[in-house]
Amino acid sequence: MYEHFFQCPYCWEEISMLLDNTVRRQKYIEDCEVCCNPIEVEAVFEHGELSSFEARNLEQ
Repeated sequence: MYEHFFQCPYCWEEISMLLDNTVRRQKYIEDCEVCCNPIEVEAVFEHGELSSFEARNLEQ
């Protein structure tokens, strides 16, 4: 597992998420641990290292 820190696109608080670095491409929805709003998360791993990460607001 890979811990990644980023800003919530709703409340702008820094939060962390555990990502599975054995799955090359991931896209899912997870609630912010601070404000509970749903965040669309997209992560790409290459050779076990995070190469791309995006956290999007679903209300846009």
